[in-house]
Amino acid sequence: MIIALAQSGLYYGNSGYFWGFDPTYMLILLALVISGIFSAQMNTTFSKYSNVRAASGLTGAQAAQRILQSAGIYDVRIEQVQGKLTDHYDPSNKVLRLSQSVYGSNSIAAIGVAAHECGHAVQHARNYVPLNIRSAIVPLANFGSQLSWPLFFIGLIASMKPLLMAGILLFCGALLFQIVTLPVEINASKRALVMLGDTGILGETEVKSTRKVLRAAAMTYVAAVIGSLLQLLRLLVLSGAFRRRDD
Repeated sequence: MIIALAQSGLYYGNSGYFWGFDPTYMLILLALVISGIFSAQMNTTFSKYSNVRAASGLTGAQAAQRILQSAGIYDVRIEQVQGKLTDHYDPSNKVLRLSQSVYGSNSIAAIGVAAHECGHAVQHARNYVPLNIRSAIVPLANFGSQLSWPLFFIGLIASMKPLLMAGILLFCGALLFQIVTLPVEINASKRALVMLGDTGILGETEVKSTRKVLRAAAMTYVAAVIGSLLQLLRLLVLSGAFRRRDD
């Protein structure tokens, strides 16, 4: 949505609104650069270790099944889904969904990603508080992500301060979800590495390599938060929050 607003070319000046260059585009560019760097790092790291076969010979799905059983979890299904790195755990249906590049692969990268998703399943089974908080604010995050920019855009065009503030507050709700997601993802990776070692699915050297994959994945979440903070800064600048009252 931020790209759509950027393409509108709307610029806020001291005298009002006009069409032209918006200097806050630099914030968008910076967010895109940061996101691109960490996404590229993640893809490069995953691709590298996707070519390294695990000594155990287990596939991502098999490793996930063993990890769940070792944690005493028997009511979570494991399914294959389309796409690359579309892996996720669905707590509402207790389903662990692994992408094609993970489900049937016996690489240490695939096993690491599968173990990470198992980490979320363990969080759910253990009633991990940050995960519960994230699940609770999902409706707010969805609502905020859908309506924040339309409200802000309308308020900007119509010079309606209440709509501007409403858009900013809703955007903050979506940002809050991303911030809460960070400790949830980091904790899931820590659990994954411990479980991989304890179950003997990966050896010590393999766990170290898998840590690189999971660290690269975690940095994409950090990049997302940074990007959203930059977007929030842009909203505040466009709303006139930083203008002196005597302008």
